[in-house]
Amino acid sequence: MPGPRGGGYRGGGGRGRGTGAPRPRPEPKEKQTYEKEKAIEVEGVVLETLPNAMFRVKLEGEHVILAQVSGKMRLHFIKILPGDRVRVELSPYDLTRGRIQYRYK
Repeated sequence: MPGPRGGGYRGGGGRGRGTGAPRPRPEPKEKQTYEKEKAIEVEGVVLETLPNAMFRVKLEGEHVILAQVSGKMRLHFIKILPGDRVRVELSPYDLTRGRIQYRYK
């Protein structure tokens, strides 16, 4: 026997069920990226290995920065040794720190 709202097993009078065509999905919004948020990519050579997966890297322009390993490189156990050429991504906010994105062979 149907409940006080009607409906029963097959739906009859439920809330919005069986009303016909499905609602259209909203368009996904594009994330706005501003020019100041873009990272700066440079190449360098690892000078020394520091604790906690940190490295001292000498960039092309003779600058020395502190860099950490990116998550993908940690995930795939890519080892980095002093003397390796690497691609570093620098934050536009702090040019003394970076993230190692790639180790050249």
